[in-house]
Amino acid sequence: MTQTQNGSMERRIAEILIQELKLENVTPDTFDVTTDLVKELGIDSMDLTTVVLVLQGEYQVKFDEDSYPSLNTVRAIAAQIKQLQGAAS
Repeated sequence: MTQTQNGSMERRIAEILIQELKLENVTPDTFDVTTDLVKELGIDSMDLTTVVLVLQGEYQVKFDEDSYPSLNTVRAIAAQIKQLQGAAS
């Protein structure tokens, strides 16, 4: 995946997070993809589950529940999606 494709995936994940969690005062362009979603944004397990369900539909992948704790940044989520897509190919 090229840097542009990776950046667009990260941007789309940020869009989904912003929409699903109703985050205010942030846009996909200003969302820091390295922000810790739990420690810095206070996302709990229910929020993460909601986002994961949307991402599974968007990217046609299935996250293992054991991987949820590692889904702590947009960049980590994008990496996990790429890994899952590669495993499915």
